[in-house]
Amino acid sequence: MARARELPELAPLIDHALLDPHRGRQAVISCCDEARHFGFAGVCLASRWLAVARERLPLGDRVRLISVVGFPFGAVPSAIKRAEAEAAAAAGADELDVVPDFGALADGDSTAVLDDLAAITELGLPVKVIVDIARLQPQALELLVEVSIDAGVRWLKSGSGFGPPVTPAQVERLRQLARGRAAIKASGGINDLEQAMALVEAGATRLGTSRGVALMQALRRPAPGRGKREEPGPDQAAEAREGLADERGDERS
Repeated sequence: MARARELPELAPLIDHALLDPHRGRQAVISCCDEARHFGFAGVCLASRWLAVARERLPLGDRVRLISVVGFPFGAVPSAIKRAEAEAAAAAGADELDVVPDFGALADGDSTAVLDDLAAITELGLPVKVIVDIARLQPQALELLVEVSIDAGVRWLKSGSGFGPPVTPAQVERLRQLARGRAAIKASGGINDLEQAMALVEAGATRLGTSRGVALMQALRRPAPGRGKREEPGPDQAAEAREGLADERGDERS
């Protein structure tokens, strides 16, 4: 297990995700409360829940409200994707995690991919493009990265969570392709501190995960041979238990 001193600022890197479509209002509220309690970077939700989350995270709150758009496959007409992005912006989203037009990418239609993303970036919110790196061939990945950056995307997000866990090698590849023109968000199957540390060392500056509370609990536990760290208080422990209960049904990020 990673030593706590090696990840002193893990919380501000975490986008706390709740993307299980079978979770309801109370789970969204708990997700927002956990994010504020632990100081996570943001909460990542379906656009359906933004109004509820914004009530819990007022404008100006340090926790950013992130909406997915076209999630999880991006296989909707661009006009519908744009409409969802507009609705998310109107509901108070601070950032958008967007699934591109993979069908157009498969056909080599870079113009369609560019237009699909540019229609959303022109709204003015920071956009992360979900590149689904585990499935793309190298040439298609390179094309998507270039087109996304040309469209004004600010982040490359490794995946939607529908697939194998993200690896440090994938993060490193995205960092190389970005060449400093976009930041990297690692997402998908991030379950333990060692993995989180390796992803950050590879170049990720955000971590999308539904296991943020569990990571914080692990960070507070002493490493073997080290002194015991301060135990969470009753309120914190209760919140953590609630968070873990929420996470058992939410493996995707």
